[in-house]
Amino acid sequence: MSQFDHLDLDGHLLRLLLAVIEAGSVTQAAQRLGVTQSAVSHLLDKLRAIVGDPLFVKSGRGIVPTARAQALAIHARRLLDELRSFSSAAEFDPAKLSALVTIAANDLQRDLLLPSFLRYVRGQAPGFALRVIQSGAPTAELLRDEQCQLVITPRPPEALDVLQKRLYEDSYRVFYDASQRKAPLTLEDYLAADHVTVLHEPRRPLDLDEVLAERGVHRRFVAEVPGFAGIGPFLRGSTLIATLPSLLRAHMLRDFAVAPVPVACPPMPMFMVWHLRHQTDPMHRWLRQQLEIVVAPSLAAAAEHMPNAPSVRRAARR
Repeated sequence: MSQFDHLDLDGHLLRLLLAVIEAGSVTQAAQRLGVTQSAVSHLLDKLRAIVGDPLFVKSGRGIVPTARAQALAIHARRLLDELRSFSSAAEFDPAKLSALVTIAANDLQRDLLLPSFLRYVRGQAPGFALRVIQSGAPTAELLRDEQCQLVITPRPPEALDVLQKRLYEDSYRVFYDASQRKAPLTLEDYLAADHVTVLHEPRRPLDLDEVLAERGVHRRFVAEVPGFAGIGPFLRGSTLIATLPSLLRAHMLRDFAVAPVPVACPPMPMFMVWHLRHQTDPMHRWLRQQLEIVVAPSLAAAAEHMPNAPSVRRAARR
């Protein structure tokens, strides 16, 4: 039986575990932490004794974490965040905030929500800066590895350490160039048309495309693009059609006609997603609240550019 117990753990050991996992090398972890390689090795031995696991095994010229180490890393990040919160002031003052926050979103969510979000937040926190990256089909690693602090997506990754909240719900419409064709009003017309759609990397289709295919609604796709911004050039001047979220009418597809989809479609929910480590962080909690606040006016502004548009429902507060 190990001579160590949980009281032998401290923040230094937790930080060490994460540094070695992220660096993939004891030497590089030592450089990152500003200590000697022997010190890292000594502390790793102590941590191994506490948890009863080798934590790292050789792989080629480097080392890789064991399954136990990967599981412990999730808890380590949360504990370190709680330690930071414990030592920081309980009150959060937006006026004193100076931070660059990264949000992952695709072009629909980016154009619809984030400009108004940035204006609203900077009105209270002038030191706030925003970086937007493509979410594609987001994975839990996007949040675990701190590539971003928030994700806005209709498809949250499934993971125990990832949290989510619904922001709103949209519906689907058929987009087309009215100068080139009429609306496909019947299912026969719809299936006879040539379609263009979005295929997120790595080869993740839209949820609707998967649902319709599973129902046996087989369409002829002649073009696939990596984002919604690529749809318009293919529709313009052609007889192609695209079945997409209706809110695209407010921005990048405002010049195209829309029609109901002549087949039953599920609604498209939109979520904000974050990692468990940020759940109780005062700044992060405040930012999530600000994003919720701007949803309703953003949807209302979008509706002004969508004549005869279907209603878009905001998620009820929970």
